[in-house]
Amino acid sequence: MAVTLPGLASGLDTAAIISSLMDVAAIPKTLIESKITDRNLVISNLQTLNTSLQDLAAKAKTASGTEALRSFTTSSSSDAVTVVTSDGARAFSTSIVVDAVAQRHAVVTAAASDSSFAGTFTLVGSDGEQNEVTATSAEDLVKQINLAGAGVTATIVNGGVDADGNPLSRIQLTSEDTGEASAFSLHRGTAADVDAGTSADVASETGAAIITEGSDAMIRLYAGTAAEQTITSASNAFTAVAAGVDITVTRAGAEPVTVAVTADPVAQTKTAETFVKQVADLLTRIDNGSKATVADAGGTTTLGVFTGDSTVRALRTGLANAIQYPVDGISPSTVGISVDRYGKLTFDAEKFGAAMEEDPEGTQALFSAVAARVEEVTTQYSDKYDGLLTKRITGQESEVRTLETQVERWDLRLDKRRETLERTYAALETQMALMNSQMSWLTQQIDAFNASTDS
Repeated sequence: MAVTLPGLASGLDTAAIISSLMDVAAIPKTLIESKITDRNLVISNLQTLNTSLQDLAAKAKTASGTEALRSFTTSSSSDAVTVVTSDGARAFSTSIVVDAVAQRHAVVTAAASDSSFAGTFTLVGSDGEQNEVTATSAEDLVKQINLAGAGVTATIVNGGVDADGNPLSRIQLTSEDTGEASAFSLHRGTAADVDAGTSADVASETGAAIITEGSDAMIRLYAGTAAEQTITSASNAFTAVAAGVDITVTRAGAEPVTVAVTADPVAQTKTAETFVKQVADLLTRIDNGSKATVADAGGTTTLGVFTGDSTVRALRTGLANAIQYPVDGISPSTVGISVDRYGKLTFDAEKFGAAMEEDPEGTQALFSAVAARVEEVTTQYSDKYDGLLTKRITGQESEVRTLETQVERWDLRLDKRRETLERTYAALETQMALMNSQMSWLTQQIDAFNASTDS
């Protein structure tokens, strides 16, 4: 526990004196703590920069692909046909005739009493697979079919009443999938009965019906020509009709439908602009963090968090070179990627769009090469193991840990220094109290002597 020294003997405010002396003694510690604060600020900004750099590296990897700028718009002359593009798509146009759309297989039983649905039934798929179920009622049969996992959904439908007013029921069965492979049949009897040919197909019973036959969707390419080609699909989606082109149909029709995939220059330009802007923003952030604010006369100049940081400066140079240096003798400025007179990276959308229209392959190649160089620089600095900026951050963190150790040691020194000062001033107060006591005794003796002499 700290010793309190009121300074009663000396008349001094010893607590204030000790506090002042401790403030002076703590100056080295305060300077170290200030360094820690500064280093932590730098580390925080470097980490934020590194995160942005890693994001840019990922974007650059995508942008360096040979199809990074491929964007397309699709069109169809009928609302019954939809066109979607995926990776590998190219400009494409053709006419198709939709002969049929995919159907689910559906069967409804004849209206019958509840007891008619009791017994053993066998559900046979289009592939011949048999699922045998045993039920006690219409509701139980529906339950057993739905639990069989045979790709068929059953439900009870009101079948009216018989001549005596007793309620009747139907069971409607529908395949979960569309296409010819979704066809099925429901037989009264066991699987052995089905194999023996002695079972009864419920769809053939009086009052029953096949509502829809499971069928594939069908389209024709080049209809009416020698190259006419029929394509079928179990669903209404046709994948890879052309490279990277999928088509979905919703209804059949005799008239040809024109479908087209065309390049989208606006989207292509926007993709390039977004990438260049991300690089420009990163360069601007580095520039702003590297500025030193010069104060007026008598003031203090404030340094930026990156001022004097050689790693960040080298990163800035590497990024700038990567995006503006020529590729095979062709400057990126020819497609609108350039640096203005203020040193700011800019993107001319109109110029880039014109370049894409005039030479799409060459412009794509130039853009991909620039993006690949950006990827190389960003990876070199932001790699989580060997990145130059990553190492810079870990170096700063190591320095902070060293400084924190120094602060801990200074805390121990200052604690001992305070104890020494408190003992010293405590001893001083004790001596002063003793001297005051002696002086008081001497004063009393002198006063007594003077009083006896006078008398």
